[in-house]
Amino acid sequence: MSTSVSPQKRVLVTGASSGIGAATVRRLVADGLSVLAVARRADRLAELAADTGADIFVADITSQDDVDALVAFAETLGGVDAVVNNAGGAFGQEPIDQTDPENWRRMYEVNVLGTLRVTQAFLPMLRARGGGDILFVTSTASIMAYEGGAGYTGAKHAEKMIARTLRLELVGEPIRVLEVAPGMVHTAEFSLTRFAGDQDRADSVYDGMDPLVDEDVADAIAWSLSRPANVNIDTIVLRPTRQASNYKTAPKKS
Repeated sequence: MSTSVSPQKRVLVTGASSGIGAATVRRLVADGLSVLAVARRADRLAELAADTGADIFVADITSQDDVDALVAFAETLGGVDAVVNNAGGAFGQEPIDQTDPENWRRMYEVNVLGTLRVTQAFLPMLRARGGGDILFVTSTASIMAYEGGAGYTGAKHAEKMIARTLRLELVGEPIRVLEVAPGMVHTAEFSLTRFAGDQDRADSVYDGMDPLVDEDVADAIAWSLSRPANVNIDTIVLRPTRQASNYKTAPKKS
């Protein structure tokens, strides 16, 4: 029995302008799927569309108006069969007594409320189509705490609870709720954004680690979506082999 996804399947990917999102768009298109790529940066999306042929839509998922417009646009394409909630990010890594509450607000807005808005908005479409998939790209930050990470781990724990609760609430309906939780992934922007543009500090995170790359996570996402309809991937946790936990690593010695 084939486990490949039908070429007619259309997948929505948020946070698609760079990193894991862009890699996921490229992988799914290469696998023969139709993809609707969503992000805030129009120029990056235009480049992605030119390279892959994906449909694109410029939207900020923290804006309900933008999410509503996204649903309307998706309907003009014939709808979507799967949603990949990938948009997110970390801002700052300071101890609790030094952290900026504004960074926590930003993390909650995009990782939690943005994901919630997209999920709520597309559930009626999936139900009307007779089923589909909702995949959440969380993080190993959703599993345990680490120093300096309270804001990000809190947001990712909340996002994980959306996925886990939704799975309970939808059981018996033909809608799968899947989760991919990556550990250390060396993307072009994640750590650079977290450390407010400090390139040296961002690069130092990955020293000696042989980290995952965008395509590793995109591969896990594509595999999860390609399982037969009776198979649900509750959670995939993937880390580089030199990372045993969020705080236990074994960097190569220089």
